[in-house]
Amino acid sequence: MGDWGFLSGLLEKYNSNSTVIGKVWLTCLFLFRIMVLGAGAEKVWDDEHSNMVCNTQQPGCENVCYDWQFPISHIRFWVLQIICVSTPTLMYFGHAMHIISKEKKLRARRERHEENVKEPKYTDDAGKLHIKGQLLISYVTQIVFKILLEVAFIVGQYYLYGFFMIPMFSCSQEPCPFTVACYMSRPTEKTIFIIFMLAVAVISLVLNVVELFYLLCTKCCGAGRRRRKAQQGHRLTAPPSWSPGPDAPMEVQNTINTYNDKRSLGGSLDGAKDDKRLLGGH
Repeated sequence: MGDWGFLSGLLEKYNSNSTVIGKVWLTCLFLFRIMVLGAGAEKVWDDEHSNMVCNTQQPGCENVCYDWQFPISHIRFWVLQIICVSTPTLMYFGHAMHIISKEKKLRARRERHEENVKEPKYTDDAGKLHIKGQLLISYVTQIVFKILLEVAFIVGQYYLYGFFMIPMFSCSQEPCPFTVACYMSRPTEKTIFIIFMLAVAVISLVLNVVELFYLLCTKCCGAGRRRRKAQQGHRLTAPPSWSPGPDAPMEVQNTINTYNDKRSLGGSLDGAKDDKRLLGGH
């Protein structure tokens, strides 16, 4: 099946630059796909072709029937699936590493007190990456591609083999002299692995969909909170026209005195009107 060390090393670095759900997806990829595929499934399919038996002695008939029934081996199909599903993640990881490298250079220039140096946007002083802006678009894009690829491979597996390993199939391809019956080795054991790998693919698909909604909801809620804080800060801030000048205390006191005089005058007049109304009533 090949050495997975290179792919595993790159994906482990991606683990520190993803969300919590992205870390769960990566664990699912390593434990339930790569390790199971390398430790168990590959050995089960070792005799896939050599132990297939057809009821004919015609040379080349078994090879043709096997190629007709299985255009690509299950193992090679799953290896191709893992590589294709991991490719968008590796592309995002390359983008993230490029941004981190650029912002490290910006921080080095700011430490040298160079002029006209931008403030780092995606990383903090500890070097932690924040998924926002262009990086958020890149992250969401790779999730969308992973969802599409997972769906494509699940549908492709269904149309290529179905979801069960059939113990016997009929074949009438050339150079078979007649319609022959071919028998697969260990069909039940292979069916168990097929269902298991299908279930892991569905779990991976669900995790990607959940992560996509999690990102969108988190960013929308964060934008709403920032908008409310900005509105509250705008209401609490006094307008420029109310800023006190040098003689503001005297003006304020004069305004208060005028307002009190008007209230006193109004109260006296109202009291006089009430007295007059009472006298008129008697």
